[in-house]
Amino acid sequence: MNPTQAPDLPAAEDEAAPPCILSFNASEPTGAAGLGADIAAIVAMGAHPLPVVTSVLVRDSAEVFDHHPLDDDTVAEQARSVLEDISITGWKVGFLGNAETVAAVAEILSDYPELPLVTHLGAAPWLDDEQQSSYWDALRELVLPQTLVLVGAHATLTEFLLPDWDNSRPASPRELAAAAHKLGAAHVLVTGMSLPNQFVDNVLAGPQGPITGEKFERFDASFVGAGDTLSAALAALLGLGVELHEAVGEALAFLDQALDAGFQPGMGGVIPDRFFWAQPVPEDGEEGAEADDTEGSEPPPAAPSSRRMH
Repeated sequence: MNPTQAPDLPAAEDEAAPPCILSFNASEPTGAAGLGADIAAIVAMGAHPLPVVTSVLVRDSAEVFDHHPLDDDTVAEQARSVLEDISITGWKVGFLGNAETVAAVAEILSDYPELPLVTHLGAAPWLDDEQQSSYWDALRELVLPQTLVLVGAHATLTEFLLPDWDNSRPASPRELAAAAHKLGAAHVLVTGMSLPNQFVDNVLAGPQGPITGEKFERFDASFVGAGDTLSAALAALLGLGVELHEAVGEALAFLDQALDAGFQPGMGGVIPDRFFWAQPVPEDGEEGAEADDTEGSEPPPAAPSSRRMH
């Protein structure tokens, strides 16, 4: 055989190939948020990530120092190249950099209207007021009409969807979902709503009201990448064919366990451990074993039923 010629290999069976999820997001060097979070969460769900870089954040685990958006043509070329080669079953939109890239990405999304899209709206304090205004306007007009689930913290979603909200009470998930529905998004997944006794609520809602959700005890820590982790896991589960309400429940449970197992590699925030489920279970007498035996505690959840280990 010619040494420069690739050997003939049997074609992989469809069942052996994990579903592919394309993610548009920023690259950042801590691996806590952005594409680093997306890749880890998508892999943890048993899917294969296709990461498209939209911008580069210069940051450490405590703060963002600078932001360099990529040219919109460069972003589009990345996506078009891989989409011409690989079939995908879903995608996630994270931080897109600027309004021009939002338009380029929205055009690509429109070519695949049958695929589930999860859009994560995270805070972007590195944008000035004018940049954020044009960016959010572009998201509202171009991406939300194609979004199955818009994911975000309660405060961020309220500012984005109901900017003139002046009621003394917080906007409800139904009110946020109704506002999102007017812009074309089918559902919102509202996170981080404060409840009594140090609990937080997370609710999937449509314009008619709440659909499902989970309440969790509030962690006494500041996390980096929680929203990206949740939205990427949800996108992967939907791409695996899990029904929406079940996918939301699995993604929220996955996030809760990832936060509980989080670690702090630097002087800033805690990073979710998206591979908590792959760690060995402590045996009797080992550190951590006693905590697992406490009354009312539960073992870490098994990998989502749709996850496949290779």
